[in-house]
Amino acid sequence: MSAITRLQPETRLTGAVIHNGLVYLAGQVADDATLDAEGQTADILGQVDALLAEAGTDKSRLISMQIFLADMNDMAGMNRAWDAWLDQANKPARATVEARLADPHWRVELTGIAALP
Repeated sequence: MSAITRLQPETRLTGAVIHNGLVYLAGQVADDATLDAEGQTADILGQVDALLAEAGTDKSRLISMQIFLADMNDMAGMNRAWDAWLDQANKPARATVEARLADPHWRVELTGIAALP
């Protein structure tokens, strides 16, 4: 049976769960909700990098990412931060949808799955 490892546990969730060679990221939101969508995305992607590093992997091993935008009009700003961060040689599968987020100040939420080396 494969072990399950939980990283950065909080009251209602865990920041990431590792199982069977995969890292499952919880929904990540910006630490600074006063930023615009581009700033929030950059903030979140920094958190993704930190979680993946703690798990023992990195963004080059991302399999898929799901992006939730509070307003699709923020797509261009989110994509600017995404494009600056993305490993161009190892792009994950990605979906982007508009969704009402739990906090009205959040513009972006991201989740994803990565493989361990």
